[in-house]
Amino acid sequence: MKKILAVLLVVLFLVPAVFAGGSKEAGVVTSTDKDPKTLTVWAWDPNFNIAALKAAEKIYQEDHPDFKLNIVEYVYNDIQTNLIAAAEAGDISTLPDIFLMQDYQFHTYANRYPEVFTDLTDSGIDFADFTAGKAADSNVNGMQYGVPFDNSTTIFAIRKDIVEMAGFTVEDFDQITWDDFIAKARVVKEKTGHPMITISGGSEIIIEILQSAGTDSPVVDGKLNIAGNEVLMKAFEIYKTMYDEGILIDYTDWNEYIASMNTGVTGGVIQGCWILGSIEAAADQSGLWRVVTIPRLGDVAGATNYANIGGSSWVVSGNANKELAIDFLKSTFGSSTALYDTVLESNSVIASYLPAASSSLYNEEVPFYGGQKVYADIVEFAGNVPAVDYGNWYNEIRDALNVALTNIVQNGADIATELENAEATVDFAISAL
Repeated sequence: MKKILAVLLVVLFLVPAVFAGGSKEAGVVTSTDKDPKTLTVWAWDPNFNIAALKAAEKIYQEDHPDFKLNIVEYVYNDIQTNLIAAAEAGDISTLPDIFLMQDYQFHTYANRYPEVFTDLTDSGIDFADFTAGKAADSNVNGMQYGVPFDNSTTIFAIRKDIVEMAGFTVEDFDQITWDDFIAKARVVKEKTGHPMITISGGSEIIIEILQSAGTDSPVVDGKLNIAGNEVLMKAFEIYKTMYDEGILIDYTDWNEYIASMNTGVTGGVIQGCWILGSIEAAADQSGLWRVVTIPRLGDVAGATNYANIGGSSWVVSGNANKELAIDFLKSTFGSSTALYDTVLESNSVIASYLPAASSSLYNEEVPFYGGQKVYADIVEFAGNVPAVDYGNWYNEIRDALNVALTNIVQNGADIATELENAEATVDFAISAL
């Protein structure tokens, strides 16, 4: 009974996808249907993850000309739902060979549904070649379940022309506090009519603010730390102020969110650096964007201007053609600097694969960003990101914070009370596991 209740809680709390560009349904591919030279992959975001898959396919085809990828585009929440359904049904034959998983959720799913994953520890992939924190995200109980992919450092991408219309420079928004940011964003809104930032999925910016503080994790020593969490309270207050004043617009639809950048609605966006590929889809905006650090909490000792969000890693499923899937990942995302050069140039995919970062491309001036050495800057940002602990309950914490945020901004609920309710919700979900 507890297991059934846990699954219902996970599914019912799923919110609109935060890191996806749409969904294309495909027929179920079972193990008996598989072409021995084709791998089926589930992923999201055609301008980023799927673009990288297509580039990897071409590289692997150089030595394996008959090889093909069957790429199925799903929003991430659909991937989660399908994984849970397969595991709970005791039939993983509906799963693809490879799927993409958000880094924060490896511990949750690998502990609950280990049969969905293939242990890659002895795959021949050298995981020491990836950033330590990134590799650790998909290492569960000493077993490596994911091949690290993107660098997910949070950036503030800002429209130079819009802030200059309000009398500011880009530098005025770098290494500042949230109080400074809000004061300047008010001026931008008043003088230009543009919101300073747009987002999609409010709890994600809450999570970024929380991580940047470097303190008050939602889990401390294995125990929940949501109710009475001072940093979380400050993060909610910041969000509510920006939302109420129109400084921030929060889109429920991902495509509308991307359009807010590509059509000139917003003065900027605070998001994982993987958003650059979507920003650059608007070629007519070349030269108008810059990248700076995110704001920090000015009244929290040790708070930083750095966070990360939305990074992902590749998983070989328990239903995979394992020999082929592992060799494909080992030969591409696990070792090919040529692949990472290609996707950096074409889609601004910044690697967590350390040998790729030594490429001269990372130190080049990027015309789209006015000649800024944006990739080198992001690598520097990545080295300053504090740790944050969600235990095995990232899903439950994120979803409870989303509910709290909705109640606060839509219904005027009290922040402290909503955080108490959020902790109670997560605690109940944990007790049902």
